[in-house]
Amino acid sequence: MRLRLEDAPFAGRTGRGVVVAVIDSGIHAAHPHVGGVLGGANLLHDVDDGAGDLLDRIGHGTAVAAAIREKSPAVDLLAIKVFDRQLTTSADVLARAISWAADHGARLINLSLGTANAARAELLQSAVERARANNALVVSARATNGVEWMPGVLPDVVGVEPDWSCERNELEIVRDATRVPVFRASAYPRPIPGVARERNLSGISFAVANVTGFLARGIEARGWSSVDDIVAGLMLD
Repeated sequence: MRLRLEDAPFAGRTGRGVVVAVIDSGIHAAHPHVGGVLGGANLLHDVDDGAGDLLDRIGHGTAVAAAIREKSPAVDLLAIKVFDRQLTTSADVLARAISWAADHGARLINLSLGTANAARAELLQSAVERARANNALVVSARATNGVEWMPGVLPDVVGVEPDWSCERNELEIVRDATRVPVFRASAYPRPIPGVARERNLSGISFAVANVTGFLARGIEARGWSSVDDIVAGLMLD
């Protein structure tokens, strides 16, 4: 099934009232494609008090936030910083970030990264379950180039794969061989005027962000709180 922004239930929606947590490199809140953040936390230390700056020093989290804002401009963004100058962190920090987001009102938790280490499955599944208990959905990278990522492949997670044939205003949902829903979207971020698409960032991070932008509209319209809700709401066969 392939849907567009102008299709129900997304048409005419802006994500109003939906809190989206972006677990990434922080967000440059003053960027014109972002337009401010509700708050957030810096988890680059051992205490979950949110202390520390939320500024994005490498641009990745800002580009992710901008892609979400493009589709759902009225969402409230939480910036959860889990790395600073390199796109690396630990599964422990990811789990803390998911839990922090769920405990602070996020309905969608955008995680444009993950781990392939199966030994971390229990830790991340526990964080996902905490999110579900707080009415939050984790949207995360599922697989790229034959590598499966957690938490994207875990139960109750919106697992995302890039589809380079999708336009940026399209969402595709299919079922894998075990009937698990797989969400696919364009792997390109919001365009930058004067910069060729090939010179901009691209990859699964932005497929995840594009799916999150769609789902914020769907939550505004239908109040989805689980993958099953989404599948039923869209009547996926």
